Amino acid sequence: MNRISTVTRPVRSWWNGVKPSSGSELRSEAVAGSSVAIGSVPDGMAASVLAGVNPVYGLYASFAGPLVGGLSSSTQRMVVTTTGAAALAAGSALSGVSPGDRPGALFLLTIIAGIAMLLAGILKLGRYTRFVSQSVMTGFLTGVAVNIIFGQLDDLTGAPSEGSTAIARAINVLLNPGEWYVPTLVLGLSALAIVAWMRPTRFGSYAALLALVGPTLVLLWTGTAGVATVNDVGDIPTGIPLPRLPALGDLSLSLITGALAVAAIVLVQGSGVAESSPNLDGSRSNPNRDFIAQGAGNIAAGLFQGQPVGGSVGQTALNTSSGARTRWAAVISGLWVLAILLVFAGAVGEVVMSCLAAVLIYAASRSIRVAQIAVVWRSGINSQIAVCSTFLATLLLPIAAAVGLGVVVSLLLQLNQGISDLRVVELRRRDDGSFEELPAPPVTPDRRVLVVDAYGSLLYAGARTLQIRLPDPSGATQPVVVLRLRGRMSLGATFAAVIADYVERIDRAGGHLILSGVQSPLLA
Repeated sequence: MNRISTVTRPVRSWWNGVKPSSGSELRSEAVAGSSVAIGSVPDGMAASVLAGVNPVYGLYASFAGPLVGGLSSSTQRMVVTTTGAAALAAGSALSGVSPGDRPGALFLLTIIAGIAMLLAGILKLGRYTRFVSQSVMTGFLTGVAVNIIFGQLDDLTGAPSEGSTAIARAINVLLNPGEWYVPTLVLGLSALAIVAWMRPTRFGSYAALLALVGPTLVLLWTGTAGVATVNDVGDIPTGIPLPRLPALGDLSLSLITGALAVAAIVLVQGSGVAESSPNLDGSRSNPNRDFIAQGAGNIAAGLFQGQPVGGSVGQTALNTSSGARTRWAAVISGLWVLAILLVFAGAVGEVVMSCLAAVLIYAASRSIRVAQIAVVWRSGINSQIAVCSTFLATLLLPIAAAVGLGVVVSLLLQLNQGISDLRVVELRRRDDGSFEELPAPPVTPDRRVLVVDAYGSLLYAGARTLQIRLPDPSGATQPVVVLRLRGRMSLGATFAAVIADYVERIDRAGGHLILSGVQSPLLA
């Protein structure tokens, strides 16, 4: 009995922390969750188009992700579902996989990405997301949005396309208007008009769904031949699959790196969602717990033959605006999607592909934050380099490579900023006993105590910058330099080498170097 109690105690503790407070609260959350579910249907199908797979896999992910992720996240109103960036990254990772093997590879990639997210949460790596600069994220997400727009022009027009990148395929489509299929284009543009007209209204949460349903009904009524539908991409089975592990035959290095890229994108985006959707009960979001929640959501999605999921900016905003107050709105939205799959699976196959393309194009264009880009651009040359390099990399390189480049650029900018910010000042005593800061002299004075302080990082390259900016003792007579180190808890081997060199130089001049305020751990 004691052993059973030991096992069930954590479960009871978790349930007491997440259970709804009353039946009325659960009913209100169910209403908010229904709006999220309605938005998740077109979003999930569209995300599958980005990944290059059957749209039903996006629907499977749209029920499994919110259901499992919602029960475990610390950001209570965050909706863990399909996202454009994760779908595009998954599609990029699967670009070399044959169409017949792509579904199995997708499920495997989703589970590997989920395991990576779980490990990131368990290892408490959430604090490292702040090292990805806003400039890099702006460039990456803008590149993703432009990639989505370019990548949907062939489906929107019904024209065949060629090219290794989305921009190459878009140019190919635009240069060959004779290949456009007019009925497909008309239905797609009508869907684009519907979603653009309805989104700003109070019926905005239904805009994407009606943009799919309306033109599809027109096609069924007219019976126009040659218009591509979801059924042309793959069969839509009734119900949901039983959970199972995918075969490991598709495992490869490129699949693993693609999964890690998906995990990185999802985790950084999820951190942004947590900042934009604070908990109403006043509790703080825990990034590591959110990592675990998104990892669990991805593992569940992969087991149920779904694609990668993560904290969705759009669906979380819809959840909040629909009146959600707790995690149960997101959880119930997953149950609503499950009900839709069980009842309306056959109707999903009739949806016109150009309408899905139109929904994607509209959503991508809305995600381009012109004001944010302008702020980044005005922030200086470092930000301009970061946003441009990441944007171009996202357009021209595989997503995994673009993510890697973004991380490297962020680290280089961080190091460069630390180096350029390092400032050495002289502390000179005033007549009243206080100190004033003056620019440090280029050389040390003769037979006088010079007190200097350094602002900025003294690690790695920062220590080498200090070596350059310390007053030069060469040629001075018996100089004494006091270097203030109060508050420094970590200095590193490079700093020790720099100080040893400076001591040697000042000794040759018959002087002394005194390190002031050194913390006891540094003396060990």
